[in-house]
Order: sequence, then structure tokens, then C-alpha cells
Amino acid sequence: MADDLAERLRAICLALPEVNERPSHGAPAFFVRDKKSFLQLWASGHHDDDFPHLWCAAAPGAQAELVAGAPDKFFRPPYVGGRGWIGVRLDGDVDWAEIAELCEDAYRAVAPARLVAVLDER
Repeated sequence: MADDLAERLRAICLALPEVNERPSHGAPAFFVRDKKSFLQLWASGHHDDDFPHLWCAAAPGAQAELVAGAPDKFFRPPYVGGRGWIGVRLDGDVDWAEIAELCEDAYRAVAPARLVAVLDER
């Protein structure tokens, strides 16, 4: 299951402009220009969250809105939650179209304007 989750996220994230993947804290992570992280996968869980999930960057206010609207799916992750990042559960029935949108939103939250413009031109 971990490999399948990583492959699905890899296909989504590496399709974004100038994204690369490398491990961070022992987990697959995705970066814009090998500098700014926007998503990390915890396929086997992390700390007290012992279910598959990801953490992703988000626009201001998105974390509170998503967690309030669907607390069974979204949560405030440790470490990066204070910066507005979102935790997303990947157990159960995963809506991969929604995950792709979250990945793109996370990318937009950290990418420079020039790369966001490249994405918008697609």
C-alpha cells in the first residue's frame, strides 16, 4: 500500500513545474526547485497518527476551513500545522481528484509567481 500511495502522489506532484522528490525525515517529500517543501507522505503513519496520511502546505485559512468541514478526513499535523499546513488521511476511500487539487494548491502556496504562471498557462 505504501508504494502505491507514493506512486500516485509522485505522478501528481512531479507533473507540476520544477518539482523534485527526495526523502525528508525518512519520508517521501516534494519540493519546488529542490528548496521549498510543499508535501510529505507518511504512508505508514507518523507519531500518534498511525494511519496513512500526507501533510501539505495550504493557503491562509484553508486548514481551519477543511478541518472544521471534514474532521474525519483533515487534521492539523504536528510540526507544520502551526504554519497552516493540512494533514490529509489516506486510509479508506481516497478521492484522488481531490488529492490532486490539494497537491496543486500546496504547490501554489510555496511556488514563486513565475512558476505559478507556468502552471496557469497549461
